[in-house]
Amino acid sequence: MKTTFLKIAFISLTVLAFISCSSDNESDPVIIIDPVVEADPLTTQNAPTFMVDANATKETVALFYNLKRLAKTKTAIGQQDAFNSFYQDAGGDSDIKKNTGYDPAVLGSDFMFITDKNNNGQADNWFYQQEQKIVSDVKAAYAKGIINTFCWHLREPNKEESFYAADMTSEEKTTAFKSILPGGANNEWYKKKLDKIASVILNLKGSNGELIPVIFRPFHEFDGSWFWWGASFSTPEEYKQAFQFTVDYLKNTKGVHNILYAFSPDNSYTTEANYLSRYPGDKYVDIIGMDNYGDFDNQGQTGSDKANAKLKILSDYAKAKVKIAALTETGYRVTSTTPAITDWFSTLLYNALTKNDIQISYVMFWNNNKDGYYVPTGSVSNAADFKTYSSKTKSALLNTLPKMYEMPK
Repeated sequence: MKTTFLKIAFISLTVLAFISCSSDNESDPVIIIDPVVEADPLTTQNAPTFMVDANATKETVALFYNLKRLAKTKTAIGQQDAFNSFYQDAGGDSDIKKNTGYDPAVLGSDFMFITDKNNNGQADNWFYQQEQKIVSDVKAAYAKGIINTFCWHLREPNKEESFYAADMTSEEKTTAFKSILPGGANNEWYKKKLDKIASVILNLKGSNGELIPVIFRPFHEFDGSWFWWGASFSTPEEYKQAFQFTVDYLKNTKGVHNILYAFSPDNSYTTEANYLSRYPGDKYVDIIGMDNYGDFDNQGQTGSDKANAKLKILSDYAKAKVKIAALTETGYRVTSTTPAITDWFSTLLYNALTKNDIQISYVMFWNNNKDGYYVPTGSVSNAADFKTYSSKTKSALLNTLPKMYEMPK
């Protein structure tokens, strides 16, 4: 398509030059030929052809289409555990709503407790109660028009006690990730975890019985080595194989068709080639993501510009491949001993998300808790900064989010 564009542009310029040069009469009108604009490759009809799952439900296709469209003008704002994790354990509405009066546009959840070995499915079991709470929140979010996304802090397959590599022996760190691959000692164990996820996702239904679409980003921040699936404990090919197996198993073996799949390293990359070093392929990824706390950790405008450059790599790839680009995790945690940074939201983050003509569909802040917050409530020092950021032209809370689960008429 690019070649065609260049050829047409060249012909247009040649014709224009010929007309201008061949005129003997200065009063002859100059013919202006409109520049050729490439047609957008994504349409409401062909959207499934750009997705991981060509058989995705109509609501899931609509979510893909609308996320891609949204990024042209706005970035949806979300938070992990927004309906359950509050600064100072305040409860009630989400801290975003306490500040702005509006619900977040994106809700982040985790499969961690859902797949925990201690979840026995009994009503009096704490882990099962967490599962029920998460399911309830996802359904409530969907009913409001909020986007749902899941990460997965999967505990390692030996003792199933931690997802941090630091809690494992050297032998466990060396073998754990390899063991879940096809043919590995823990592949059946891993499939049982995926069975549980499939069961939960296939039972997420709206008021008309339709399946609720979710974004799923397995094995995130894999370029670091704090998780047992990190770069020090798997080769690029092993990582790709695990990601591909996960997608194929859920989509093909379990018949789950209401998932968009997200790929999200941390912020260590500086080039597209580096970003793609563990990329499982366009057939396995809908959302091109990045988690980035480091560049926003009191690094000022320099850090903001670094983040913007990395997001531009995502945005450019997403434009070229008809994928969705997202800042899948970020934030700066404020506590009693770590003060807020002036204009962190309204200037540093907003600039990173909008400069250099980038298109980022959503941004996800991590959860608030008793001792600290990533999103300010209405009563803290940087409350106004967040409110200003959330009301800017290219920001979207639920009140300015279009209908994400319906194709535009």
